[in-house]
Amino acid sequence: MESQTKFRPDPKLKLLDQVREVLRYHHYAYRTEQTYCQWVVRYVRFFGNSVHPRDLTFRDVERFLSDLAVNGKVSASTQKQALNALVFLYREVLDLPLEGKIQPIRSKKSAKLPTVLGRDEIEAFFRHIDGTHALMAKLLYGSGLRLMECVRLRIKDVDFDRKRIHILGKGDKWRSTILPEPIIQELHSHIEKVKLLHRRDLDEGFGEVYIPSALARKYRNAAFETIWQYVFPSRKRSIDPRSGRELRHHVLESGLQKAVKRATLNAGIDKRVTCHTLRHSFATTMLENGVNIRMLQELMGHADVKTTEIYTHVMDRDISRLSSPLEGINFLSGKKPRF
Repeated sequence: MESQTKFRPDPKLKLLDQVREVLRYHHYAYRTEQTYCQWVVRYVRFFGNSVHPRDLTFRDVERFLSDLAVNGKVSASTQKQALNALVFLYREVLDLPLEGKIQPIRSKKSAKLPTVLGRDEIEAFFRHIDGTHALMAKLLYGSGLRLMECVRLRIKDVDFDRKRIHILGKGDKWRSTILPEPIIQELHSHIEKVKLLHRRDLDEGFGEVYIPSALARKYRNAAFETIWQYVFPSRKRSIDPRSGRELRHHVLESGLQKAVKRATLNAGIDKRVTCHTLRHSFATTMLENGVNIRMLQELMGHADVKTTEIYTHVMDRDISRLSSPLEGINFLSGKKPRF
């Protein structure tokens, strides 16, 4: 039954177009579409453009993945991403599920501890970043958002009354985190400007934003509603590569990445700081302030608490401030020790 109802791409299309067609049928994110297509291209080029993937086996996939680890020196997560793309290619596009257990040479998992910034470094950093990029950086550090979670934030996701931010994170799982008090007014003013921009788009006959296909079918006008607009929209409208319609997308993440790098250099911080460093710093500071690790796990959106526990290795531990469990015990009724 499953094979009869399975979506089949148009065999007349080129391989990459078939991959895109299947990905879009299953409503994969555009970023995933780009990533999977890039891996398919690398895989084909590895064996020569004259060889079609259908003529290769799981042993060839294994060989390609091993080369990524040995010669490409890619991380374990990158190697896994490549594997996922190729499994999708064979199972969903070519309808040739890979037989046999793929056991490539594994990339070594990084054992590096996360880079975090201390209070003085954070203050120095924020003195050298301004405008919208500063507001976005404050959300990364003050709420623990991932870069793309911040970029993709929608107006409806900001709850000013309850001081919360609702986030659609990895695996399409929702979570809530804190909306920092110090930026509430700034963020509110920013969103009011975004609403004005949206009204101008509507007046000009546009005002549509990308929303997931399932929601678009259920709520026909949702794409034009204010609440679905991105909190950080791009300055110009652009043509959506999937629908061909002119939309206002969110800002590119590269702008914030460059601003963070520039602020780090200007602040004289001698660490490799990225947008994710601000998220790491949020987690570490929250632990230092006494937040329960399970609560932090929820705020961070970690599926496994072991991921959260890594921050216990970099948090500041002032042993002199700790109390021994022996303190507060009444020993008056006890017998004196013999010598």
